[in-house]
Amino acid sequence: MMRFFQRVTGLALATLLACAASAQTIQVDRNNKTIAISASDEATATADIADVTIGFVVYGPDPDTTYANGGRISQAVIAALKKAGVEDKNIESASQGLERPTNFDNKDTVEQRAKKQFAFRQSWDVRVSPQSAAEVIRVAIAAGANTSGDIEWQLSDRKALQARAAEAALVKARAIASNMAEGLHVKLGDLVYASNQTPVVRMLLNAGATLNAESASLAGAPLPPPPPPLLEIRPQTIREEATVYAVFAIE
Repeated sequence: MMRFFQRVTGLALATLLACAASAQTIQVDRNNKTIAISASDEATATADIADVTIGFVVYGPDPDTTYANGGRISQAVIAALKKAGVEDKNIESASQGLERPTNFDNKDTVEQRAKKQFAFRQSWDVRVSPQSAAEVIRVAIAAGANTSGDIEWQLSDRKALQARAAEAALVKARAIASNMAEGLHVKLGDLVYASNQTPVVRMLLNAGATLNAESASLAGAPLPPPPPPLLEIRPQTIREEATVYAVFAIE
């Protein structure tokens, strides 16, 4: 019996040392025979929020003209988003500013460069459902948002996904502990301690859509022709990983 106890105690002690980050110290002695396991698992879910980048750049010969044209496009884009059903609370400004370009297309003529002495850029983060993302991009571009389409995929209930990952890791830990107990010819008892370590967040980059169609057209150019078919946009799969440190009693 002493030899068996030494084997189990040594195993538990080695595992405890490997998991020194645990917030609690588990004492191993003759009255507290345990098996300690560290196991990881994951849970996945399809993103249910699309954080779409909507933006534009407009050029002009002087600051005032460029800013004024930018203001008109800005108002038109917001109006188009609202008409598409996007609520104010789901539209957040990301950046805006007037700048003087330093790089020009070598093919531009002197007259063309003269009309591009200044550039005004503005962008927003627009939160919509995945099903609405393509339509939001379409109406924004039709209103002049010529640098739009990047999407950051999110999950509304991330904590629930983390809990599922931790639960799966705990189930795996019990299965490993059960196999170990069987190999040692003992019976696995109750869970006496468990700690969920900080989860690692990763995303599976499945089919998404990015459109960055910066237009070289100057302010005041005619609007594009009737809208093309909607983009095929599919939400990404979001993955949460969790590591659980669990200690089980043995009988």
